[in-house]
Amino acid sequence: MSKSFVIGALAGAIVVTAGGATAGYKMYSAAHSATVLSAKAVTHKLKIPRQDCHDETVTHTKPVKDRERLLGTGLGAVVGGLLGHQVGGGSGKTLATVAGAAAGGYAGNKIQQKTQQGDTYTTTEHRCSTAYDIKEEPAGFDVVYEYKGNRHHVHTDRDPGSALPVKDGKVDVASLNDTAGSAQGS
Repeated sequence: MSKSFVIGALAGAIVVTAGGATAGYKMYSAAHSATVLSAKAVTHKLKIPRQDCHDETVTHTKPVKDRERLLGTGLGAVVGGLLGHQVGGGSGKTLATVAGAAAGGYAGNKIQQKTQQGDTYTTTEHRCSTAYDIKEEPAGFDVVYEYKGNRHHVHTDRDPGSALPVKDGKVDVASLNDTAGSAQGS
């Protein structure tokens, strides 16, 4: 036997063995994995509460001591009555005095009311309300895969790549998710 024959036979044996091993691995791999057709990333929205605070100027009306406005009504009636008494003569003078007192009382009441409403003061108050920020977080992947000629759907915690592992004839998503957890933990 020649040296080149031995080298050729050895090289041929290596090629045949490598080809057989590759074909065997592909068959083993096909029997122990499912082909991923699509993997869509899924997110969920979180509402995160936070306090939104600011200072605000607030106008207050001072407390009223004379709610019925008796002082303004009385003072207006006296002044109106005095002015009405200056008008007319005889029995008309009495009528003018009464009318003046009534008109003066009404006017005094309204003047006091307007004065009370305008008697204000301002303060700065710290006001807070709850506002929400929206944040999207990853929630895994919705995966469509094919196994033994049938299409199926499954949810995984991480991107499965091009194939899903199969164990005992079923897709083994738990081992895929455990791999993600151990990768994140290290």
